[in-house]
Amino acid sequence: MTRSAWIFASATAALLVPPTVRATPADLVPAVATAPADGVQRLKSGFGFDETLTRLKADVAAKGIRLFDAIDQAELGAGANIRVRRSTLVLFGNPPLGVQFLTSNPLAGLDWPVRMLVVEDADGAVWVAWSDFDWIGKRYRIGDRATQLKMASDVAASIAGAATH
Repeated sequence: MTRSAWIFASATAALLVPPTVRATPADLVPAVATAPADGVQRLKSGFGFDETLTRLKADVAAKGIRLFDAIDQAELGAGANIRVRRSTLVLFGNPPLGVQFLTSNPLAGLDWPVRMLVVEDADGAVWVAWSDFDWIGKRYRIGDRATQLKMASDVAASIAGAATH
């Protein structure tokens, strides 16, 4: 069984609130939307931009996770007279889980709360992208929170799956 398959197979056990829709390993693709990006995972959505964003926020709320903000990056670009494809950055998290990473390395606060990006590519396809938590753990040399990193990975994949399928 591949690592990705194992993550998805164990997602239900790791979550306090089971997802209604879950991503499968075949849904995960390398981060190659417009440029290579280390440590980024993404799922192609079966819905339009607005529906994907709505579903992402709804799943965050359904799981009892705190939604901090949603930043419309295209709107920010328009304010500076710069055209940007539709792109909204959603910040959310479960403080009792996320702050554990900060106790391992305070600089990990650069990647918490969790960020998910809903973005439309040049062909009109909508994607949900997020940072891989194993990559984040390595970035900050977090060696004492494997269980928490796995839980964060499972929850992120579940939210992305619910938003895109």
